[in-house]
Amino acid sequence: MDNKRISAALIGVVVLVAWMSQGVAVSEEAQQRGVPSLAPMLETVTPAVVNIQVSKAMPTSTRFYFNGEELPDTVRRYFEQNPEWGQEQRQRPYATGAGSGVIIDSELGYIVTNHHVIDDAAAINVQLNDGRTAEAILIGSDSETDIALLQIDAEDLMEIEFAEISSVRVGDYVVAIGNPFGIGQTVTSGIVSALGRNGLNNNNYEDYIQTDAAINLGNSGGALVDMEGRLIGINTVILSGNGGSNGVGFAVPADMVEAVFAHLERDGEVRRGLLGVAIVNATPEIVAALDIDIDSGAVVTSVMPDSAAERAGIQISDVIVEIDGREVNSSRELRNIVGLMRRDQAVELALYRGDQRMSIDAVIGGAEGRASIADSRPASSGDFRGAQLRNLEPGAVESVDAGVEIVSVAPQSRAFAAGVRPGDVITEVNRAAVDDLTEFNAAIEAGERYSALTVFRDGRRMLFFVP
Repeated sequence: MDNKRISAALIGVVVLVAWMSQGVAVSEEAQQRGVPSLAPMLETVTPAVVNIQVSKAMPTSTRFYFNGEELPDTVRRYFEQNPEWGQEQRQRPYATGAGSGVIIDSELGYIVTNHHVIDDAAAINVQLNDGRTAEAILIGSDSETDIALLQIDAEDLMEIEFAEISSVRVGDYVVAIGNPFGIGQTVTSGIVSALGRNGLNNNNYEDYIQTDAAINLGNSGGALVDMEGRLIGINTVILSGNGGSNGVGFAVPADMVEAVFAHLERDGEVRRGLLGVAIVNATPEIVAALDIDIDSGAVVTSVMPDSAAERAGIQISDVIVEIDGREVNSSRELRNIVGLMRRDQAVELALYRGDQRMSIDAVIGGAEGRASIADSRPASSGDFRGAQLRNLEPGAVESVDAGVEIVSVAPQSRAFAAGVRPGDVITEVNRAAVDDLTEFNAAIEAGERYSALTVFRDGRRMLFFVP
């Protein structure tokens, strides 16, 4: 055997061992050939992935027809002025689309897919892997996580098992299963490229798994599975300039899918839990300004009146680091966790208030309290303050005895970008009380790059970080 054949054989053995160590099912024939195969795993998983076809009613046309011919303008205007007449003459075209879905409960016929696949659908039909078709009903949908729940009435369905998402690591082998371009069920493989991706749509709840497994149009709603055939995510979006796969695909993680499923099955919608705080990331600059020895968390910058947070005793400048034992590393993590909790659910928060770690019990609220992300990004231009200040006149503001009043704020200043507005009264700098401009200036000069300003506005205290 020459050197090239020896090298090729060694490479084949190494690849085979690597794939087997990842839990890849390898058939006896494949082992004999020295080639790993996903076929045994896929035989048990692909029946749980379905094709979804939808019909969507287009906006009603303003054209009117009789016996297939369009009516003249004079008659058309008559019908437009009397819309209750001649409705049957109005054309109502339909558009069709295709996507994918995953059976998660074979007994009840539950199928998870993407919200955008079935949004505004007039009819939803599901094609099973064995060729059977069934009409689906929509149980519920949530646009902010892009997850929808369907149900079909069919026998002998196969369901997919959920993976434990905490065990998923960057570099794990994964397989994407779906219906790209509507051509039929297709399988592609790759690895987990990243975890916790967000920022694709800041209004949504995002914690995406990124993968380089090819995901194309029509894969939406399909399964992303590990090498044991367990569901780790629902394929939902790609980054592409031409609509094709560039090796940057994203999936909603299984734990978020499960949480949304529980809401949709119970209520038909996600009735989001809300805490009632505005929060920002605990960056090194902000942590230094607050003089707290932590690496990450969500800093409370405002507490809404009569909210769940206020009732629990949460205060501005508190840094939330855990909720019900789950680590909170950023404001987005806290928003995602709280937003998928049930209203009236009791939780335990771990937070830092100054250098003291505390535990606080809270009950998740509803519409009266909101967990949101405040924008603390500094502007790129302007001086340090960008605001005109003066000493607060005694009695000028109810409930505030002393402080520094903001008279005006330049629109392009850092203070404006941080959220400071005219009429605000600064009462603390870096958690130290300031009664006048002299104390304010001294506190600013002694502080770090970021200054934490405690502000009184409209009857409540707020926290802003000004670089």
